[in-house]
This record gives sequence, C-alpha cells and structure tokens, in this order.
Amino acid sequence: MVKIRLARRGRKKLAIYDIVVADARSPRDGRFIEKIGNYNPTTNPATIVLNEDKALKWLLDGAEPTPTMKAMLSYRGVLVRKHLQIGVIKKAITQEQADAKYAAWKEVKDAKLQGKVDKLATEKATSAKSRLDAERKVSEARAEALRKKQEEATQTLIAEIKEAATEGTDATDAVAE
Repeated sequence: MVKIRLARRGRKKLAIYDIVVADARSPRDGRFIEKIGNYNPTTNPATIVLNEDKALKWLLDGAEPTPTMKAMLSYRGVLVRKHLQIGVIKKAITQEQADAKYAAWKEVKDAKLQGKVDKLATEKATSAKSRLDAERKVSEARAEALRKKQEEATQTLIAEIKEAATEGTDATDAVAE
C-alpha cells in the first residue's frame, strides 16, 4: 500500500517536513517513492509548498493520505480537485465545469488566506507601535524625573552658595569691625 505522508527533517524544535509518497511499510524518515512538497509549521500561517498535480495523480492512482496529510490536501484543495475529477471521469460534469468550480473555490480560499495574513500583519504592527509608545512614555517619565532631580540639586547648590556668601559677608563684616 502506498501512503502520502510527512517525513521529518530539520533540527530539534525547528521541524520541517517533506511531503512524500512512500510504501506504508517503510519507516517515517526512511525510503520514499517521490517527494511532492514540504511543510513548515513554524511560520504563521504554516507554509505548505505542494506540487498539487503530482498529489492529485497519486490520489487518483490509489495512494492513501495520513490524517494529517488529508487535512493539508483538503486545505490546499487537492481533495476538491480529486472529487471534481472523479465527477469528470464518471461524466457527471465536463472538465471545463470542474475547472471553473475549482477556480472559484481557489479564489475564495486565497482571499481568506490573504485576509489572515493581513490581519496578522496589522496585529504585529499595532503591537509594535503600542510597545514603542509604552517605551516612549517610560523614557519621558525617566527624563522628567532626572530633570527634576537635577533642578533640585541645582537649587540646593544655589542655596548653599548663597548661604556661604552671606556667611562670608558676615565674616568679612565681623573682621572689618
């Protein structure tokens, strides 16, 4: 039996997976028949690079996807294409109708994905702006506290100088008498 599954590569805690077609008896990271893409779960949203035509060919030839791969194939629209292609094979719809339905589905899916990417980008930008504003407020508060401290030190120094000057004049007056 042939399976479409993930083969792990990458280092510890930074996994990257190859999407492979392999014999079900071979080990997870062992021999495979063909590599049809890769998957990076560390990005947001997760990056799936897949040769959809090869995946569809293998599905139509009888390859069974693992549950994780079934979810990814569904997300990328390969299972929709398989469903439509089976309808074409059974002559329920024409190839043009199937292609039009798939194009419409793909357009909606891409718009939804782009919306998520845009939302994440705006959230990141607003988060960075709010952190910068908070940092600016803290810096201004520190600068204000430092300015007040320096002003107090200056006032104290001026008072001490005036005191010393008045004491000095008193001393000079006493010496003059």
